[in-house]
Amino acid sequence: MDQVRNRLIVALDVDTMAEMRQLVEELGDAVSYYKVGMQLFYSVGMECLTYLRGLGKEVFLDLKMHDIPNTVAQGAASLTRLGVAMLNVHSSGGPAMMRAAAQKVAETAASLSIPRPKLIAVTVLTSIDSTEWASLRCAAGISDQVVHLAQMAKEAGLDGVVASPQEAEIIREACGKDFAIITPGVRPKGAALNDQSRVATPSDALKSGAHYLVVGRPITAAQDRRTAALAILEEMRNA
Repeated sequence: MDQVRNRLIVALDVDTMAEMRQLVEELGDAVSYYKVGMQLFYSVGMECLTYLRGLGKEVFLDLKMHDIPNTVAQGAASLTRLGVAMLNVHSSGGPAMMRAAAQKVAETAASLSIPRPKLIAVTVLTSIDSTEWASLRCAAGISDQVVHLAQMAKEAGLDGVVASPQEAEIIREACGKDFAIITPGVRPKGAALNDQSRVATPSDALKSGAHYLVVGRPITAAQDRRTAALAILEEMRNA
């Protein structure tokens, strides 16, 4: 179960330390990996990371950096110093931006003698459906663009990508088994879609080749959060 537990990342989409502590305490040892995004980090800053690391939890710091190469590289260095396990950039920033970030993360971690965090790239947001995609006037289809961005990220030296579970299999075929695929948009059978469009069940996402599953509201909005997390872990174990 430990190997499966390390592949489930629970999204801490809350505003305050009190809400976060309550959630983490309820989940207890069922969850070992958490995603801290803009909502929580912009509200409380380093305090949430200090709390989670003090409990021995891994942290995916999901701030989706996207700017000119030097700005993103320096930002990535600053986030590396925080001791998180994973951080990310937007692949649409281009190969030069991604290469600069990857190099700076590696240099910073080495200079501090700390583990190098995984650096991953966001491909196409899982909230985007075919209608939304058409409004962006991209010539390629969603799946083709996701694979292109994933290959570009791999060539730039990144460790993996964030992508819909619906694209996990084709990314795996294009980028190999060691290239990490982190899939949000994971919904157990019967769960509400909320604002996600390209989704899959935990079992189907793993069978398609996902390494990590990011789950938010199906756990955090459940009446019994720990039971909801354990049910997802059991489905993952049986995938």
